[in-house]
Amino acid sequence: MQRVWARARALRGAGPRATDIGVALLVQGAVSVPWILPRDPRLEPATLAAYLLTTLTVLPLVWRRRAPGRVLLAVMAAQALYGLAVDGPGQTLPYTGLVALYTVAALSPSPTRQLLGALTLAVVFPSAALNTGEARELVFSLMVFTAAYSFGRFTHTRQAYTRAVEDRARQLERTRLIEAEQAAARERARIAREMHDVLSHAVSLMIVQAEAGPVAVRTAPERAEAAFDAISEAGRDAMAQLRRMLGVLRDNETGRAAPREPQPGLAELPGLVERVRRSGLGITYAATGSARTLPLDTGAAVYRIVQEALTNVVRHAAAHTVSVRLAYGPDELTLTVTDDGRGPGSGHRSGHGLAGIRERATAHGGTARTGPGPGGRGFQVRVTIPHVISTVEVGS
Repeated sequence: MQRVWARARALRGAGPRATDIGVALLVQGAVSVPWILPRDPRLEPATLAAYLLTTLTVLPLVWRRRAPGRVLLAVMAAQALYGLAVDGPGQTLPYTGLVALYTVAALSPSPTRQLLGALTLAVVFPSAALNTGEARELVFSLMVFTAAYSFGRFTHTRQAYTRAVEDRARQLERTRLIEAEQAAARERARIAREMHDVLSHAVSLMIVQAEAGPVAVRTAPERAEAAFDAISEAGRDAMAQLRRMLGVLRDNETGRAAPREPQPGLAELPGLVERVRRSGLGITYAATGSARTLPLDTGAAVYRIVQEALTNVVRHAAAHTVSVRLAYGPDELTLTVTDDGRGPGSGHRSGHGLAGIRERATAHGGTARTGPGPGGRGFQVRVTIPHVISTVEVGS
């Protein structure tokens, strides 16, 4: 039995032509049974010519998938020739006709299928009349041919459903891959934006302090020491933030997940302002209104926006003073960073800084506007982000 099942699985996995040949051989074996079993001596002997004509009715099944309609007609013609030319042994079932009609029902288009199905049922009546002429044979033949046609339609429906399911699965897989690629692209963009903000800010502060260092060494050594301390602190802070970002992308050497600390938020803004102030820039920071406990990602976005705006001031504005203002309104948080530097023509629009500010604001449902400061002097970044969370009073 195991060998039989193994052969059946092998036949199912073979190509269509090999499957059709296997079906034809199986039918040939079934129609050969009357020539193998002993025959009633009162009947005419089973001749080789009758057997060859029987084989002729089976042979078209080899091409049943390629031309199901023509194969059915060829089978019907061969069976008619067999019945008229020889007096050979009969068959328990019309195996070849059933297989051919099943194939027509499963593979042929609707007009051809319906026409050949009706023709087959019509041929049953004269065939039964010429054979035994009994109503029992007529009813039995109609039932088995109707069953073959019905099984063919069922197979067609099942195959169509299977193809639809497979197509849907392939489409879902393609959609999943596209979404995964898009998510990876968004994550790469986010990481690149974070690293740009961290490194750009730290390097800008280092450059300012390093340029001021030689002058301070000659004129005010104590200021030179403070400049070097500021450079060291900016570098350590940048390294800490980079380590925190990269830690979520890989495991540490022990195989455990790297610790995941929250991104800097509104609570870290005073420290950011103080580090920039040590570069020699006059900077003021104030928060007004009823402060809201913002979500962590929103607070991190505000922090990065302020960081990038101050980096632009240090790198491009040649400003003396800059103000950072947070204004908590009933439904939104408004952030403004205003300097007294050289204005929009000083290089504020270079690089990816302002684009990153706009992207962060948009990602949180807000807006970002950049341009000249009040009275056309300096440069101003103004960001508005909506919020709806509990309030705590804050003084200016």
